[in-house]
Amino acid sequence: MPQPAETDFGPNEFAALAGVSRETLLRLKAYAGMLAEWSSRQNLVSRASLNQVWRRHFWDSAQLAPLIPPAARSVVDLGSGAGFPGLVLAELLRNRADLKIVLYEATQKKCRFLEAVAAKLKLSPEIRCTRIEDASAEPFDVVTARACKPLPELLAYTQAFWAPDTVGLFLKGQNVGPELTEAHKSWRMLVQRHPSRSDPAGVVLEVRELRRVSKPSLGRS
Repeated sequence: MPQPAETDFGPNEFAALAGVSRETLLRLKAYAGMLAEWSSRQNLVSRASLNQVWRRHFWDSAQLAPLIPPAARSVVDLGSGAGFPGLVLAELLRNRADLKIVLYEATQKKCRFLEAVAAKLKLSPEIRCTRIEDASAEPFDVVTARACKPLPELLAYTQAFWAPDTVGLFLKGQNVGPELTEAHKSWRMLVQRHPSRSDPAGVVLEVRELRRVSKPSLGRS
């Protein structure tokens, strides 16, 4: 299906591409309304991106849903920010009652926003307001991240959550090539690149069988 131009991409275009129900769309509209309201008081996402919120944030996040393996029982989203992609995935996958979703976000104001949206949408992800590097080791079936860290750093942070069969789904932009080159200096992994359905310059990296071959130095940020 051809995608609408940036300026023509609204909730109806999102619904057509994502294949969501009317009820799901209504809940996501409520989410978008809260995002606009809260962003008038604090910096949740860039102001410029609010003008293309359905493509830049909702559709960008929703494209991960079909990549979540049917057998997955747990998902952790690192650096959730305003809930992209983790909270969008919690809504789209709400019918998978056995799926545990955990959101990590270090900023208190963003955590309060996540909690408010989750309550409004009647979702129950676990929101952990702490730094990723302070997390206790806990394996997850799927690790997601968007605009969190450059890939070499991101892979190091995922180690607390990685198990032999874990799948990483990382939304990356036009710098993915250099990031992969740098990451391969310290990591071995199977990588599949999926063209982004929301950004012609972007990709979704699907990472499996991750293992470290040398230990990078991690600075605290």
